[in-house]
Amino acid sequence: MTLQQILHHLRANPPRASRIAAWREIAAQPAQFAPFPSPVSPELAAALRRRGIASLYSHQADAFTAVHQGQNIVVVTPTASGKTLCYNLPILNRILEEPGARALYLFPTKALSADQVDELQQLVNTLSADIKTYTYDGDTPASARRAIRAAGHVVVTNPDMLHTAILPHHTKWLRLFENLRYVVIDELHQYRGVFGSHVANVIRRLHRICRFYGSAPQFICTSATIGNPQEHAERMLGQPVTLINRSGAPSGEKVIAFINPPVVNRELGIRRDTLLEIRDLASDLIHNAIPTIVFGRSRLAAELLTTYLTDLAREHGQDPAIVRGYRAGYLPSERRAIERGLREGTIRAVAATNALELGVDIGQLSVALLAGYPGTIASTWQQMGRAGRTTDLSAACLVATSNPLDQYLMNHPEYFFDQSPEHALINPDNLLVLTSHLKCAAFELPLEHAEPYGATVPLEVMRHLQSERIVHDDGQRWHYVAERFPAEEISLRAASTENVVIIDDTDPTPHVVGEVDLASAPALVHEHAIYMHLGRQYHVERLDWPQRKAYVKRVEVDYYTDAEIAVGITVLREDAFARGRLPRAHGDVVVTYRPTIFKKLKLFTQENIGWGRIHLPETTMHTTSAWWSIGPESTRTESIPWTNDRLQGALAALSHALHNIAPLYLMCDPHDLGRVYEIRSPHTGAPTIYLYERAPGGVGLAERSFRLHDELIASARDLIASCACEWGCPSCVGPVLDVGSSGKADCLNLLRDACATALAPA
Repeated sequence: MTLQQILHHLRANPPRASRIAAWREIAAQPAQFAPFPSPVSPELAAALRRRGIASLYSHQADAFTAVHQGQNIVVVTPTASGKTLCYNLPILNRILEEPGARALYLFPTKALSADQVDELQQLVNTLSADIKTYTYDGDTPASARRAIRAAGHVVVTNPDMLHTAILPHHTKWLRLFENLRYVVIDELHQYRGVFGSHVANVIRRLHRICRFYGSAPQFICTSATIGNPQEHAERMLGQPVTLINRSGAPSGEKVIAFINPPVVNRELGIRRDTLLEIRDLASDLIHNAIPTIVFGRSRLAAELLTTYLTDLAREHGQDPAIVRGYRAGYLPSERRAIERGLREGTIRAVAATNALELGVDIGQLSVALLAGYPGTIASTWQQMGRAGRTTDLSAACLVATSNPLDQYLMNHPEYFFDQSPEHALINPDNLLVLTSHLKCAAFELPLEHAEPYGATVPLEVMRHLQSERIVHDDGQRWHYVAERFPAEEISLRAASTENVVIIDDTDPTPHVVGEVDLASAPALVHEHAIYMHLGRQYHVERLDWPQRKAYVKRVEVDYYTDAEIAVGITVLREDAFARGRLPRAHGDVVVTYRPTIFKKLKLFTQENIGWGRIHLPETTMHTTSAWWSIGPESTRTESIPWTNDRLQGALAALSHALHNIAPLYLMCDPHDLGRVYEIRSPHTGAPTIYLYERAPGGVGLAERSFRLHDELIASARDLIASCACEWGCPSCVGPVLDVGSSGKADCLNLLRDACATALAPA
């Protein structure tokens, strides 16, 4: 069957059609071409024609013209629209005119860097010009680094290397900084939250170094769709930016479907498992060899989907090797082989995390299946855009989970199709982030007393660093005097730079099969966990936590493991407070994570077949939180006997509803927030729920939650009131087993009282 026939069958088959919550058909769009602008050199235009590019898309021509006029730009057009040429064209043109000119390319991941360098090198080879392009990252041999510093016209790196290896050693990069004309920041939307706040400070430090060497580079940014691309770029760069967002690239017809799995337990409000629903949808696609990408919300989901799709390939008599998984933690050689297989067509289906959401070239895929809402409108469009990179028909299906946010979208698809994508939020002046980078800035160059850093002169922070004997004041400038190398102590991604290495002990010669970041290790590679990698299963025999090594053996079992992490919270400081039926506040907190137990769940059915304890140390994080208390007037009613069990159910229900509705108003990913509830909080002395930021130091989401109180409680009330379940379900307040038979009603009463108080005249 063709894709057209499969889509027709999906709508014509009554059991399947009944699950379609939304169906949109997006018409094909023709290309809008423009001739090469006159400043483009004849030899560059000829090289492009030899590569089959006889003219430019209109947005590529607009980008070239704006850059040629000296403007900073941000290009926001769909996937596969040729954004790469928006920066390669003006930069190569400038280097042909001025052979001494230099450019710096920043990509968020090494995989993307390698992909883009390959494309640039092919164009340079066609051009037959002496333009040297080098990748400078952690894998670059020491013997090659000197040549790159001296001769690289285009240096391709990532923000982490710029932060730790280039800026602190700027004297070795004299030729680059003296002649730096352009800085490219690709995938700008990835730089949000704490990561984006760190990178904005790295750009501030880059500006300082460039001024010192007498250069003032232009910035060329590209981004997937976000709600505030120009504002975000200007906040990131600290300079005016021109927005280019009218795409001239052609696009084929695309079908977008929202699929809501059927309810399998009406009393508990539980729907059929999303991954099994995906498996059924993928069956026809794999049987008919239609190139497909499936996105899972987690590494575990991606591995389970790999197992399911491999099983489908066998069922249909196909080579299981046509199915692969893709996620963080795979070795670089494994990821490159998978990307190459997708481009060459030897891999027909891939189950991935959002690691493949970025613009790595993975060939021509026809269908994208999303196992659950990715958390933001922007990420959803980005993942859906990984299919349909030609002008042929393509499709994307979002298959919902029982999560309230997913169910909200199934019932209100217009929110997704009509709403602006989320805003990218950063806070470069977050005190923890700012202080860290001022240390680095002072190490790189002494900081003048009157020198602005960002929007202000950071006198108070520098005096604090002086009191800590990190800098010395000579009366005019602050000099770095501490012995430590500051950049190495600061991770841009606000997490430990350490990884746990996974070692396969099955054979006489042990070998590394993968790695996992330190924060995820307790949940994924605790002792007796089943670690899944490329669809294979490994039993974790031993986790050497001090040495950061997990020793595993290959096994074939019919279950996987899922860990539970207990979360505790302690308030350090309260920044603001407001009274009401739900008194609320926000401030600084410390969050404690402690791994507790793991469950053994059967493949394909998710039956619980056992459990075990996890013996690992707890970890802590300093961040910000908003919190709501149940006021004493709410728990003194004669009609409701407020036992501890009843209070716990109401708190679980209220925290579940607020945690799931908040991302819609904060325009953030649900993973940016965590929740905790306490029957009697040590800080408030009352039943309290906390919504805390998962990013160390926070980026302002807690304060916005506090300010958006009225909107949040009204929407949470409406979400619960409109749900058809009797006692509670995952789509509103959480499973009835978690909230109890009265949890939904009690939570709804609390929210109605709070709404009535908010609307009452003062």
